[in-house]
Amino acid sequence: MRTNTVFINNTFIDAAQASILITDLSIQRGYGIFDFFKTVNGKPIFLDDHIERFYNSAKKMHLHIDQSPAELKNIITELMLKNDLPDSGIKMTLTGGYSADAYGLPATQNLIITQYPLTIPQGFQTQGINLVTYPYQRQLSEMKTLDYSMAIWLQPFIKEHNADEVLYQYDNLVKETPRANFFMVTAEGEVITAKNDVLSGVIRKNILHLKDSGFRITARDFTLEEMSQASEAFITSTTRNILPVLNIDGKKVGNGKAGEITAKLYALLLEKIG
Repeated sequence: MRTNTVFINNTFIDAAQASILITDLSIQRGYGIFDFFKTVNGKPIFLDDHIERFYNSAKKMHLHIDQSPAELKNIITELMLKNDLPDSGIKMTLTGGYSADAYGLPATQNLIITQYPLTIPQGFQTQGINLVTYPYQRQLSEMKTLDYSMAIWLQPFIKEHNADEVLYQYDNLVKETPRANFFMVTAEGEVITAKNDVLSGVIRKNILHLKDSGFRITARDFTLEEMSQASEAFITSTTRNILPVLNIDGKKVGNGKAGEITAKLYALLLEKIG
């Protein structure tokens, strides 16, 4: 059976042999960051954006990456050559490092890069998803941390409400889902995503920077009441690109079908991906 190669610190090693010590702060306290991108036909998608966010998360979390961005790219290229997985997900993880007292932040951290096969969705997924809202503000929201405790804890709640995922709201302001940014389309055709206290998603960034889209695309905070009047809604993530949201809290979004603006933005994003 074929096993993948992974990278830990300065070494490429068989995934079955890879390990870190239990004194790492990622295990003891859940402290660390990660970033994730996909490759399609052997091409990393928006790699520069993901690397930039990875280093930004590290800096804000007081963590250090030994390698420069250029060196990190070379490591990723070599890993891709070793694994030969054209369609894949690649995860860069930076753990808190080995702490003598399981609390203090050490000077060095562990860099782990893994790659695995990833089935890439084909075409615009008109079936969409259903969301259920929950009052929660993700801590350290500007950093892509390892902490997904709330999202996992809410799994029974999501199932009870016949939803596919939870949508966080806080102080009546709509935020994000645990693994994706959220967009709504107003009755006037304005495309809006939350501005503050959310992760700066890479697909979100590229949608906000679309040129000549023909739509007004804005990052600003908006309320649950505004969202209830949306004509369309969708989420954005690395794995799914753009996925329509058809129902929120048991109520249809617009006519309950994937919207035209959502579909057009999906097509524009694919052009940008190339």
